[in-house]
Amino acid sequence: MPLALLVIQCLMEDAAIQLSNGTEVNVKDKDNNLCLYAKLMVNFSVSYEVAVNEILTAEFELPASVASDGSTCDNTSSTLKLNFGEGHSWSVNFTTEGKIYQVDTITFSYNLSDASIFPNSTSTETTTIYVKPQIKNVGVDTCYSCKSEDTYKTDSVRQTLWNVLIQAFVINNSTSENITPCAADVPPTTPAALTTTTNSTTTDAPVTNSTTTDAPVTNSTTTDAPVTNSTTTDAPVTNSTTTDAPPTNSTTTAPPPTPTPSPTLPAPTTGKYKLQPDVNSTACLLADFGLRFKIKDEEMNFEPNGTAVTGKCEVNSSELVLTSSTVTIKFTFTNDTKKFRLHALNVTGKTSSGVAFSAANTNLSLWEAAVGSSYMCNKEQNYTISADLSIYTFELRVQPLAVKKGIFSTAHECSLDDTSILIPIIVGAALAGLILIVVIAYMIGRRKTYVGYQTL
Repeated sequence: MPLALLVIQCLMEDAAIQLSNGTEVNVKDKDNNLCLYAKLMVNFSVSYEVAVNEILTAEFELPASVASDGSTCDNTSSTLKLNFGEGHSWSVNFTTEGKIYQVDTITFSYNLSDASIFPNSTSTETTTIYVKPQIKNVGVDTCYSCKSEDTYKTDSVRQTLWNVLIQAFVINNSTSENITPCAADVPPTTPAALTTTTNSTTTDAPVTNSTTTDAPVTNSTTTDAPVTNSTTTDAPVTNSTTTDAPPTNSTTTAPPPTPTPSPTLPAPTTGKYKLQPDVNSTACLLADFGLRFKIKDEEMNFEPNGTAVTGKCEVNSSELVLTSSTVTIKFTFTNDTKKFRLHALNVTGKTSSGVAFSAANTNLSLWEAAVGSSYMCNKEQNYTISADLSIYTFELRVQPLAVKKGIFSTAHECSLDDTSILIPIIVGAALAGLILIVVIAYMIGRRKTYVGYQTL
């Protein structure tokens, strides 16, 4: 069915599209004009602790009745914030870039003291998680529509969205008739294959007055290679039978092929990541680096473009979770005796050849620096995480704790970057060389003097 037939009126009173059991919200600006519309369904699955080493999972959905306090609109950004239950909220932040808009962050806060959803929870805290969805390139004067399920997972939370219909920037107090569908809703198209023949029947290659496979022939039948008045395998022959190489009245074996060297990967792209408690707060964790993995004998670069950044910041620890289309990485930092360090690393995903892998190390002591400063190492570093996994970092700088004003503090440089230690090494080497020269000259002088006395 042509995509044009899918274009329907968005959210008008006589709209053909009807969502069942969804949450519907109209957000108005200060002039009481409609500026944001949303109708959607969201399911939540949250794992929480009820006793030591005992975990339960609560499953619930975004109710139809919600409060939209905290939702805002202006010309360049808008926020849909839905409050429900006893201290729970779900919000989406939108921003514009010219004539398109996108979703920057989805923020979900849940209150573990709500016994109706989290019975027997050992915690009474309100926990907040952040995900970065792939909702982008939506026309400003269109509605974003996605009937398919769209799921986002973190360590303990799974959010599933479907039957979504949103216009984040409503123009002229009226929703748009135009639709921007999500990729999952657009049926794939398969291009027709083209086959060209010339007075013959062919497979994979053109022929002239003959039937052939893989290669052209002249008045003969062949496999894999052309022949002249003969039958051959793998190579052309002249009045003879051969294997792998052309002979002259003889049988021979071709030399083994020269292996092609594996291509060297380019340096990975440097990603710049930051973790914010909410969209209106400054960053509590900063990290810049390029990253490469080596899984057994296969290497792959981590691609920062399109990567979702989630995690959490606490007083003496923090977590940074990076989720790309193929790999999920979880960095865990701790504060020990006023110094932070990378304590644990968990990596799961698939290699470029499609092989699944998973590796973890919870006993690391990397990237150590004083709390209130950052750690920096521009040179390439190599770390063995497990028997099957090594990581390489490039242009690394991290500050997982005590970030002020959203910028890096003074850096503690790694030994590879610190050129100040070269000065004493150079001076020491020069002094050692000078002493060696003096000793050699002294020994030569004494030898000549001793020989002179013997002559007398």
